[in-house]
Amino acid sequence: MNPLLVVKKDSTRQVYSQEKLLGGLLRACEKRPVSHDQLMSVVNTVESHIANNAKREISTTEIGELVMEQLKTIDDVAYVRFASVYKEFKDVGSFNAMIAEMAKNTEKKGT
Repeated sequence: MNPLLVVKKDSTRQVYSQEKLLGGLLRACEKRPVSHDQLMSVVNTVESHIANNAKREISTTEIGELVMEQLKTIDDVAYVRFASVYKEFKDVGSFNAMIAEMAKNTEKKGT
């Protein structure tokens, strides 16, 4: 069986690594009230998505979107940390726009 390949933003490919995904999650969740079980749930969700699509390649963009979708429901700060690296914010304006969008969505949920 061929390994799953991750297609990076520069079009290079590398073998999928659960440890690398978990490492990114751990950095985003450092000093946050997020349990190891919650992190493994995110990893399992990503891996289930990959398995269900039966693809042999997946982009870092697709993985990042899946992770952010999960983190948003677990911890806002971890979500922002992960998103700031994943989306490669170039300036404070981009960062502020994401925070404003999160605040707007939070307000919608509260009403």
